[in-house]
Amino acid sequence: MLLAAGSTRVLWYLTRGTGVVALLLLTAVVLLGVLGAGRWRSDRLPRFLLQGLHRNLTLLSIAFVAVHVITTVADGFAPIALTDAIVPFVSPYRPVWLGLGAVAFDLLLALTVTSLLRASIGVRAWRTLHWLAYASWPVALVHSLGTGSDARVGWMQLLAGLSTVAVALAALWRTVPRDGVWTGMRSTAAAAAVVVPLALVVWYLGGPGSTGWAARAGTPSSLLAGSSAASAVPSSSVSLPAPPFSRSVHGTIVRSRPGPSGLVVVQVKAASGAGRVGVWLRGDALPGGGVRVHESRMWLGTKDVPNLYVGPLAVLRGTLMSAVLRDARGASLDVSLRLRIDRVHGTVTGTLHAGGSA
Repeated sequence: MLLAAGSTRVLWYLTRGTGVVALLLLTAVVLLGVLGAGRWRSDRLPRFLLQGLHRNLTLLSIAFVAVHVITTVADGFAPIALTDAIVPFVSPYRPVWLGLGAVAFDLLLALTVTSLLRASIGVRAWRTLHWLAYASWPVALVHSLGTGSDARVGWMQLLAGLSTVAVALAALWRTVPRDGVWTGMRSTAAAAAVVVPLALVVWYLGGPGSTGWAARAGTPSSLLAGSSAASAVPSSSVSLPAPPFSRSVHGTIVRSRPGPSGLVVVQVKAASGAGRVGVWLRGDALPGGGVRVHESRMWLGTKDVPNLYVGPLAVLRGTLMSAVLRDARGASLDVSLRLRIDRVHGTVTGTLHAGGSA
């Protein structure tokens, strides 16, 4: 057996899903906090219910962030350790943007701890520290767009845009003086409510929303599946058959000797009439030639752009490998590869199947 089960599609979707839900919950927390601070009243939602909902959503957002962190570390595709979720800017994977996620998480933890100690630290100190919730929201949003794999997908752009508009409008509503007198602090807060969203849009268009972001964001070269050509070449210049399609493939397989840590690397490169496909694995060597996988990736593309679609393996069972691969624009492709291995000559033959693009 070539492979042992490693990261699964469940972890991949859990990581993405919990991250998005945590961002939406944090947005709701900020909106409820603004309403509460502005003494907003409604017969349908009394103040005590508003405060209780705000508190419970804060705890729920922290729970989703915790699951997001655990599934990210357990998936193992990117070199992210558990400490990277607490200590910012030390991860080898997109250190700045992942580090901002750690900052947001630390701010949320500080907010929760100080809320529990409210009676001890005093209401004035608690209210001052409570502004951390407002600071954590833009930090979490930048982390989501700078690190997330869905930053250029339409639904994520819509969610991020609506969240930004909602928070900006709520902040403007909060800063408008009821007596018509503008103080320096209110004017500064109102200006920030306009400038910060505009700055986020400008940053997004020049960053996660543009091609080549994965390399510029600090993704290790080992995860870029070769060169960054896929993000630099317009999609009109490269093409694959319209899915679904199946093709015979042939190529080579190379397995390294165990390194100082005992890990081995297996790399498959194959060609077909549909282009190029490759698989890279790293993990513990098993008796009989198998590998317990710690990290993995698959890529599919053309001769000129071999990594047009890239992603972690979702299924590793014997010599059957499958993954949900994405291109630079966020479109996905379900790809499976079943191989026959000639260990003597280091060659492989098999069948490539692609279908279900989205």
